[in-house]
Amino acid sequence: MKEKTGGFIAEFKQFIARGNVMDMAVGVIVGGAFKAIADSLTADIIMPVIGIFVKENSFADLSVTVGSAVITYGNFINAVLNFLIMALVVFCLIKGINSFHRKKEEAPAAPPAPSKEEVLLTEIRDLLKEKADA
Repeated sequence: MKEKTGGFIAEFKQFIARGNVMDMAVGVIVGGAFKAIADSLTADIIMPVIGIFVKENSFADLSVTVGSAVITYGNFINAVLNFLIMALVVFCLIKGINSFHRKKEEAPAAPPAPSKEEVLLTEIRDLLKEKADA
């Protein structure tokens, strides 16, 4: 008979305790908060500037009526702008991280510490040199 080693709850605790799951959870929370910033940037800064040129304060008001259906394509344009802002920010973050890693990889590695044999041989060499000079 097979012995039960932990069960569903134990496996779930182990899954949750993994570092990458916690990192992902933090990323989702920060991403959600950043989405609010991107939405505000689009609605409060970009759209009023664009509104100067297209005579609309918000693309959300843009729609077309086909028969009895109203297609609000302005909301889609707002969503695309938000996506582009988020993609640009993620691209810049990844580019910065990659640049940091490249600089870290390009740095020369420190020479390894000499082994006991190397230290001993260096001492012998120096003693022989002193003896030859005397």
